[in-house]
Amino acid sequence: MTTGVETFEFQVEARQLLQLMIHSIYSNKDVFLRELISNASDALDKLRLEALRDAGLEADTSDLHIALEVDKERHTLTVRDNGIGMSHEEVVQLIGTIANSGTATFLKEWRESKDAAASQDLIGQFGVGFYSSFMVADEVTLLTRRAGDSQGTRWESSGEGTYTIEAVDDAPQGTAVILRLKPEDTEDHLYDYTSPRKIREIVKRYSDFITWPIKMAAESTNRAEEPDRTDESAPEIETINSMKALWARSKDEVTDDEYHEFYKHISHDWNNPLETIRMQAEGTFEYQSLLFIPSQAPRDLYMQDRKRGVQLYVKRVFIMDDCEALMPEYLRFVKGVVDAADLSLNVSRETLQQDRQIQLMRRRLVKKVLSTVKDMMSGNAERYATFWKEFGRVLKEGLLGDLENRDTILEVCSFASTHDAEQPASLRQYVERMKEGQQHIYYMTGESRSIIESSPHMEAFQAKGFEVLILTDPIDELWVDAVPEFDGKQLRSIAKGQVDLDSEEEKNEEAEAEREQRQKDFADLLSWMTTTLSDQVKEVRLSSRLTTSPVCIVGDTHDVTPALENIYRAMGQHVPETKRILELNPTHPLVSGLRTAHGERADDAGLAETAELLHGMALLAEGGELSDPSRFIKLMAGRLEQTL
Repeated sequence: MTTGVETFEFQVEARQLLQLMIHSIYSNKDVFLRELISNASDALDKLRLEALRDAGLEADTSDLHIALEVDKERHTLTVRDNGIGMSHEEVVQLIGTIANSGTATFLKEWRESKDAAASQDLIGQFGVGFYSSFMVADEVTLLTRRAGDSQGTRWESSGEGTYTIEAVDDAPQGTAVILRLKPEDTEDHLYDYTSPRKIREIVKRYSDFITWPIKMAAESTNRAEEPDRTDESAPEIETINSMKALWARSKDEVTDDEYHEFYKHISHDWNNPLETIRMQAEGTFEYQSLLFIPSQAPRDLYMQDRKRGVQLYVKRVFIMDDCEALMPEYLRFVKGVVDAADLSLNVSRETLQQDRQIQLMRRRLVKKVLSTVKDMMSGNAERYATFWKEFGRVLKEGLLGDLENRDTILEVCSFASTHDAEQPASLRQYVERMKEGQQHIYYMTGESRSIIESSPHMEAFQAKGFEVLILTDPIDELWVDAVPEFDGKQLRSIAKGQVDLDSEEEKNEEAEAEREQRQKDFADLLSWMTTTLSDQVKEVRLSSRLTTSPVCIVGDTHDVTPALENIYRAMGQHVPETKRILELNPTHPLVSGLRTAHGERADDAGLAETAELLHGMALLAEGGELSDPSRFIKLMAGRLEQTL
């Protein structure tokens, strides 16, 4: 029995999106068929996997395929599959609303896009491929029945503002998308999609690599006699795609265009990949892989429910769409396929995580990806720059967890540095540029380059010409404590511990005597300030890193930085506050004047306020926060008033 038809209105954003589709944002309208075939292929993969997992599933898997049917009289094109299908609830969720496809972001990106070619990339990025049907159709009907269900669902819309959903009981297993096509308009790049020749051309260009057969009625060999045909025999059905998996074909047989189309199919990205990585292992355990490094970071890269994008096949049979066991978290941007010869077809995720063969594959795949990045770094600077801009922050996550490959990851990392305001530096380049006698690789973490460059901590390093790495990504706060060295050189924060930049020539007896005398001269002031500011600081000492600023605040060598404290607190972890060290520049008039004043009138209450102001200045200079801003302003205003 068929239930009643329900009519719904599209959301405002969905209507806007459909109108943009209908009024031709995209000049290459042929891609609608690629999107529908890709969806059908996914549905067949899912049914095969479901049948492996559930032996009791009532579903026919004997002839899984995609069928393309044209009707010239009705001017329709149907894309049909006998895959997993959708339940009524899934139709309502996935097809009845476009909210799940990121419509708002899609529209925002499109409006901001000034480049027509760039706007064409947006369909794949936002998963709205089904709706590209409205570029070529006046009306779209979707008829579907989930495998194992007894009742199907019909969804229908002209894209004008409403859609209908009804339950039907005569739907075959799988999904059929029926398009009532718009009239041909070649000036608007709208072609006759009932033409078998045009259909075959599109399939060959975009979907020849699909591993499922795409079937279509064979073209008549006697076109002159076709209008006079009177026999009712069914036309011959033929497969119009090669179906041969790209990763199983010889490298010489596959063109770059075919690789790019395959990448777009599995990633739903409309950009070409940055790099294509092929790998074949033979011997006791055989597998083939075809991996891709995207040219643009996906929008879910930092989202908790993101997908990593490596598909697992066993003997050409799809097993898993998002195989976390094959690729570590820090390489989650890598897309592709791994096809193993010896794994069990009904392998589970739990089994995968413990499987020694999977672990071996993972190790080799990771090393191959990293070596590809290394080759890119040395052989194609432009591509590497794109890679680092898009994925550098993610790759650095591997420095925390992948001890086996840490040295390789360090080799392919780049960092902003004081050596060049535009060009980042690798650690290898930094080491090669180190000054004679320099023992450490110096760095500083912070919110931005401008804050770090203007920090008092930089003064001595700038004065002596020492290069400093400028680390501004949040992940930098974490990995620098986990990575002790590179190439035998310790990584050293310029905002922690003591600093000694003097060369051997500068470390003479006269200079040492001068430092000792200065320490004696300031001993009383340092002791008094340490006591006065004991609630805020661990110690007050003379600085060897300041040249022009009066004060700066630093951490002990192994202390947690304030930024890292904030990260831990944001993660819900309790972190006790760490007192830091206040350093004074003994050559600055303000500091030397304070020493003189303290020696003359140690009981003057105003001197304690001066010490408090100096501490506040040090916090502000590094971009920190004052514990009591209103008191600081009040003290500063009072001092300024006294100068007038």
